[in-house]
Amino acid sequence: MDPLSEAVIAGAPAEELAALNTPASYVAAHLRAEDTEMFTDVADKDVRKSLRVGEVPMPELAPDEVLVAVMASAINYNTVWSAMFEPIPTFQFLKRFARAGGWTARHDLPYQVIGSDAAGVIVRVGSGVRRWKIGDHVVVNPAYVDEQESASHDDAMLGAEQLAWGFETNFGGLAHYSVVRASQLVPKPAQLSWEEAASNPLCMGTAYRMLVGEHGARMKQGNVVLIWGAAGGLGTYAIQFVRNGGGIPVGVVSSDAKAEAIRKLGCEVVVDRREIGLDNTIADDPARVLEVGKRLGRIIRREVGEDPHIVFEHTGRATFGVSLFVVRRGGAIVTCGSSSGYRHEYDNRYLWMKLKRVIGSHAANLHEQWEANKLVTQGRISSALSHLYPLTEVGEAARKVQVNEHIGKVGVLCLAPEPGLGITDSEARARAGTAAPAPLALTAASVA
Repeated sequence: MDPLSEAVIAGAPAEELAALNTPASYVAAHLRAEDTEMFTDVADKDVRKSLRVGEVPMPELAPDEVLVAVMASAINYNTVWSAMFEPIPTFQFLKRFARAGGWTARHDLPYQVIGSDAAGVIVRVGSGVRRWKIGDHVVVNPAYVDEQESASHDDAMLGAEQLAWGFETNFGGLAHYSVVRASQLVPKPAQLSWEEAASNPLCMGTAYRMLVGEHGARMKQGNVVLIWGAAGGLGTYAIQFVRNGGGIPVGVVSSDAKAEAIRKLGCEVVVDRREIGLDNTIADDPARVLEVGKRLGRIIRREVGEDPHIVFEHTGRATFGVSLFVVRRGGAIVTCGSSSGYRHEYDNRYLWMKLKRVIGSHAANLHEQWEANKLVTQGRISSALSHLYPLTEVGEAARKVQVNEHIGKVGVLCLAPEPGLGITDSEARARAGTAAPAPLALTAASVA
């Protein structure tokens, strides 16, 4: 391990970190452009075969960037997409980004360091960075935006050049070091460990924008919110936001273990997808979509007395037709993904004749991420961390998400040598409310 990494782990002061040389290379989970055809005509695109862990060169910092020594990161579904090279190899994103010229040209490389979550310590700052300094403890908002676009000053997510860091850019978070724009930085909650903090940004910020922020469904007190994939990363944060906002979460899960997990987060109404006959093939049969929708609607009305005001969608093809059918007249479906398929089919009569709405949502702007992070600091939102792996086993971590064997978020220790480090305010941890900092980690807290 290089001296700078050792100093970060030892908690060295800022002046010592500044005096040490930046290493010429660092350890990172990465993909290779030469592997992009490896899954052609392969049924099981096992991401353990494409994800590599090894040394990559250290990039130069742009004036508006910082170098973060990454203590912990986490797996998101975009990591799985990247490692499967679907729907297209993300190297195409890097080439397109690099065509803008200047500092962006660095991103077009024969390898891509992936990962869209991170918590760590700033060890270098670019010449144009004003509000952050070496030694600051931060988490990273994955929205990579262009502040010189006019649309970014209305809502950063509307900018044409907005990208997902570590997915559509290089130098992501599943590594010992990461290059991050200053406009992505958020203070790390002092009462959380590195791995707890790293598990929050992408899924928490996305769920916040979808449900709470002014650009999403704008949930109100008393709203019934149907949450697909409620035991996953997005779903576990959605449950908490609904509960905090006075709503009624209705979670759909696929196993008894996942049902137990979301009840720990306060989701009292739980539907097992097996109970309603939902699988990934129903979208091909409109009659089955209506059958599943009617079964689900009866269960929700039986349990809470009314139809959902909002459906929290991210699974896509397998569920979208049911979502459109089951949401109440005038209700909203807010969607941020399509993990079961991008082509959605639904009966449009239920959309237009019952005045329903479909809202597209993507990640979170920096203000939304700060607002969500404040709720973590106040102890109102808990980390969704469940499982934890070392960086050397990042393939196993991503595979767990790929085959949907996970609950909440799967964390990855990068420079942090063991779990539980990084807590700088134990008193805040003790008084941060009734919720445990990471309640799902009670089911599987040890490093795999």
